[in-house]
Amino acid sequence: MPDFWKFFLLLLMSAVIIAAWSMEPPQNQLGEVSRLFYFHIPVAWVTALAYFVAMSHSVLYLRRRELLYDVKASSAAELGTLFCVLATITGSIFAKMTWGAFWNWDPRQTSILILLLIYGAYLALRSAVREPGRKAALSSVYCIFAFPAAVFLIFVTPRAYQSLHPASSVIDTSGRIQMPAPILVTFLASLICFTLIFIWVYTLQTAIGRNRLSERKL
Repeated sequence: MPDFWKFFLLLLMSAVIIAAWSMEPPQNQLGEVSRLFYFHIPVAWVTALAYFVAMSHSVLYLRRRELLYDVKASSAAELGTLFCVLATITGSIFAKMTWGAFWNWDPRQTSILILLLIYGAYLALRSAVREPGRKAALSSVYCIFAFPAAVFLIFVTPRAYQSLHPASSVIDTSGRIQMPAPILVTFLASLICFTLIFIWVYTLQTAIGRNRLSERKL
């Protein structure tokens, strides 16, 4: 990432943090804990984005059999799991402040736990297989089949059952955005920030993986 974008990201994230803690809480009925909204949803979004990137490059690996695509897929899956952990932590803090316990086996909490187990198994599979080509092939197939499960667990399962989790804070039942302009701008800025952070770290991680591949060929 060019230095200009790093500086822009620093300024934008600083503005998001200041706005998130200086404005009124997004949901007055929930109080101060609702400020987590500005961070919890963006990291959950990046989780889904990262797993999509991992699946896409897994498909490309199986089509072209180039290990660089496996590096890109595994890097995205690792970062997606990291952001999934962050979403779990922020969600647990919200649960403690609103429901009285860090873990309540709410459908959303249960879904994200299953998601972590699925991609934890992906990482375990990669660490168990030593031969690069075989590891890439097996993990690519696993990642492709894991992504539909991720979509189902993130977007379908939590909405199919009654949940303690608040209803959508972004879009109402008619499909219209329901947030006041200052809250919406801060929320969208946070989405951009976390997406850029993912792109930045993902670029660095794939560059390291590319260098390791080059060293093996020497």
